[in-house]
Order: sequence, then structure tokens, then C-alpha cells
Amino acid sequence: MSEDQTNAEARPAAVDHPPLGQRAAIAARAELRGERTGILGATGRAPGVPSYPPRRVAPERWSVIAVMERMEEARHRKSLSLSADTRTVPAMPLALRHQYTLALMAAAVLLVVYGVLAYFFLPLVWKRFEHQRALAGFSMVTRTADGIPGDAINVGLVGSKEDVLCAMHAAGWFPADPTTLSSSLKIIGSVVLDRPYRDAPVSRLFYNGKRQDLAFEKPAGKSADRRHHVRLWQASDAGQEGRPVWFGAVTFDRGVGFSHRDAKITHHISPDIDAERDLLSGDLKDAKVVESTYEVEGLGPTLNGHNGGGDSYYTDGDIRFSVLTNGCGQRTETTAELDNPPLIEAKNRVWPVIAKAMRSLFGRREADGDE
Repeated sequence: MSEDQTNAEARPAAVDHPPLGQRAAIAARAELRGERTGILGATGRAPGVPSYPPRRVAPERWSVIAVMERMEEARHRKSLSLSADTRTVPAMPLALRHQYTLALMAAAVLLVVYGVLAYFFLPLVWKRFEHQRALAGFSMVTRTADGIPGDAINVGLVGSKEDVLCAMHAAGWFPADPTTLSSSLKIIGSVVLDRPYRDAPVSRLFYNGKRQDLAFEKPAGKSADRRHHVRLWQASDAGQEGRPVWFGAVTFDRGVGFSHRDAKITHHISPDIDAERDLLSGDLKDAKVVESTYEVEGLGPTLNGHNGGGDSYYTDGDIRFSVLTNGCGQRTETTAELDNPPLIEAKNRVWPVIAKAMRSLFGRREADGDE
């Protein structure tokens, strides 16, 4: 055997390496089948490829195979994204139309609410004071000297001080005496001995920090134990009519007893203060000293109010105004009754039913001795 033959037999047989492109294709197919465990297969070589001496390759992220794998993955992700977009394209216009419809409905609701508030409700609210617009925002409750809420404002008069004095005299109401030691002893004697005292003093109440300017009363029995009485404060120098405006709190003293708050001796009032308001307004009208009457909202509907002595009262919350004749001795044969604002008129239609129920309730309380 020649030396050449011996060397040929000693050399290993040449391995037929597949081309680079074929190797990449084999690796890509293995990747898709989930069989790749690196660049080669699980056996250390790609399936169907004979073994060959290992070769040094570039790092994976720069290798041709890695680049091609990434290109394949990118193409696969793109195809998935396109298929998802294809599925959602028909739904997008429907969602947009739904949102657009909701927006239109919301705008329509807001427009209706605005119209109701601006053109119906707010005008009605302001019309509650249409006869005395300057009174909007005024307090409608008096106070005791200790700052405790007292009687509610429920009557109003329009006219000068002289007009008020003349009108109350014509209506049969007497001015109350000032509170002094002499008048205090006299009212005690009237109550204890059951003697008349038609101009007995009344306790002090305050409106905006000022005690009453005037006070009047109308006897309801032999003594000062039971009486109708009203306190008046000048609330404005010039109201809507250009004349002074007076606020009043009128109640009925049904008897003398101890205060529910501090056990002092005081008069207890009847709970139906609207009846006293109507009585005073009717007396002035019967005396023909009232040019016109109207109502303005005061405290508002109240079912369980309490005055400074702790007595309960209920009211529809309106103030009955009487515009007095201008000048003492003047009389008028007719009294104009101005239309009430719509909200007050609507309340007046249902309040009599409520007032009847409240009278029944407080009647039972008085019978049981709770008041």
C-alpha cells in the first residue's frame, strides 16, 4: 500500500455540510414545531443533518439564524395584530355611535334642567318676595335677651308710625305699657285677682338686636291672663311702596305659667300663630284702614317650632302684609287683595288640611296636660 493510500485512509471522511440557508430553514421549521433547543436539535444536531465538527459562531443576537428567527417572530406578531384589528374594526363605529348618543342625551337633559330652573323655578322663587323684594334674605325669627329664638315674624304693616298707631287704635288694639316696677305689679294683680288690664306690658323680644318699637294687645278675658298681643319693629325706612315697612310677631297668650326653658313666670302661647295673624289682619280690614293686602314668604312651613319660653307653635310660614291708609283718620271702603306668588298659592291649597291635623294633635296634648 502506498503512502498516499495510507494517509488517505487515516484522514477522516469529509463531511458534507449543508449550506447556511438550508441550516437556517431547518432551524426555523424546528422552532415552529417547538423542537429547537438552541441552534441545534436535542441530539446536538439538526434532524436529518449529519454530524460535523463544531464550529465557532457569532453571539446569538448577531447570528444570521437569530436575526432570521427574530424576523419570523415579528412577522408572526404582526399577523396576529392584523387579525385582531380585523376582528375589532366593525365594532369601533358602533361604540362611537353609542357614546355619541349618550352625549346627545346628556346634553338634552341638561338643556331641559336649565330651562326649568331659569324660566320656571327661579322666577317662582323670586316671586315669593315680589311685593317686597328688599325683604329677601331678612331674618324671620325674633330673639330673647339671651339670644334664644323667640316668636316668628308673621305680620307686616306698611305706613308711618302715626299710620300704625291710628290703625291699631281703630282696630281695637291697645298700646302696651312699658315694663316698669309699677306695671309689673299691676299685671300680677290683674292675673291673681282676675281684674282687667287692657294695656298690660309685654316682655321684650329683639329683632336684629333691637327690642320692639311698638306693642299692642287685645283682651280676651277679664284679666291680662289671656290676651292677643303683637310686637312691631320697623324693618325698613322705605319698602316697595316708598313707605316704612314694619315686621310683627303676633301670638295669643292662653295663660300664665312657668317657662319650659328656665322656670321663670311667663305667658304660654297658643300654638296656632296663623290664627292670630289672620285675626289682626281681619281687625284692620274691618276698621277700613287697609288699602291692600298681600303675602310674602317668612319663616316657611313649620310644624314644631319653639319660642323663647319653650312653647310649641306651627305655621304656614307666610307674612300677611297690610298697606295702611296714608294719614290718620283716613278710611277706605274696599281693600285690594293682591295675587299671591304661585308657590305660596300652591302651599295655601294644602295647608288647611295640615293645620286641621295639627290643631287636633295639640288639642290632645293640652287635654293630656303636655302643653
